[in-house]
Amino acid sequence: MKPLKLAALTLALSLAGVPAASAASVSGSTALALAGVVAPLSPLPAAEKKVIAAFFAGNTNVNYAYKITLTADKIVCRTSNVDITARSCELTFKGNKRTVKGREANEIFATLALAGVPSDGAAGSIFESLSKLFCTLDPKAIKDKAGGGADCSFEPGN
Repeated sequence: MKPLKLAALTLALSLAGVPAASAASVSGSTALALAGVVAPLSPLPAAEKKVIAAFFAGNTNVNYAYKITLTADKIVCRTSNVDITARSCELTFKGNKRTVKGREANEIFATLALAGVPSDGAAGSIFESLSKLFCTLDPKAIKDKAGGGADCSFEPGN
C-alpha cells in the first residue's frame, strides 16, 4: 500500500507544479524584428510605422523623439507540411482582424519562432501563436546602437 500512496503523492505534486502558459519577453534585435513585421499591419499612426520600418531596415537617421508602443491582442500563424504552399497569419488589434498570406505570413511566422514562441501542430498544420503582445521602442536608445531600445512581452499560445 505504501508504494501506491507514494505514487499518488508524486503524481499530485507533479501536476500541481505544471505551470500555465507564462509571459515571455524578448529585447534588442529580436524585439525590433517582431515589431518590424507586426507594425505594418497594426493601427499605429503612419509616422510611427515609418519610424519602425526605418529602424528595421537599419536606418537610425530618423527624427522622432517619443517612445513607440505597439500592441496586438493575438497573432495566430499557420503553415502546412502537407500543402507546402499554405501559410497564413491572423493578427487581431483591438478586436479588428487582419489576415495575411504568403511571404508576409512566412516573415511573421519565422519571427515568432525567433522570439521563442513554441510551435504546435495537428493533422499537417503547424501553428505559432501568441496573445497580449506589448512592444516598446525607444528611438533615442536605438540610435545609440548599444543593443537596447526595443522590448516586447507576450503570452505564448492563444
